[in-house]
Amino acid sequence: MFDQSSFAEALHSLGPVDGLAEKLNLYGRFVGAWTFNASRHLEDGTVLTGRGEVHFGWVLEGRAIQDVWILPARDAGPSPSLSKWTFYGTTLRLYDPAADAWHIFWSDPRNQYYSRQLGRAEGDTIVQVGADGTGTSVRWSFSRITENSFRWLGERSHDNGATWRLEVEFLACRMATI
Repeated sequence: MFDQSSFAEALHSLGPVDGLAEKLNLYGRFVGAWTFNASRHLEDGTVLTGRGEVHFGWVLEGRAIQDVWILPARDAGPSPSLSKWTFYGTTLRLYDPAADAWHIFWSDPRNQYYSRQLGRAEGDTIVQVGADGTGTSVRWSFSRITENSFRWLGERSHDNGATWRLEVEFLACRMATI
């Protein structure tokens, strides 16, 4: 029989590894639970909306951040305004000191959607650029970051980054702790 607690104990960490806390805080500041209002902008002008949740945590000896993004939120009930736009996926964010950047791996097994990106701070914004499983260029970013809120954008380019089209916007707020 599989001991679920041993897996969670091996994966999760209480905080960042010694010596890299400042660099790891780029994403470490998000550790905790959040809700978000989501908007997806389809090419035909239709906008799908819903409420989701995201949970960030320290993993792998405090050398990485892992998160779980869920839409609709588990307590949202039926969400017809989302149509078929739902996901339940995870991101693994690994800091690379040699590149002074983050390797980003997104996996959504529900929709079989995967993306690999490289993330860095650009001023007050975190920008992740890469490609999805089809090879299409994607740019995901965190902006308007405060202790209790952030804006997340998902953009796509069909001309190798010359132009970008907004596809997704999430406006997130930290959940109150009890």
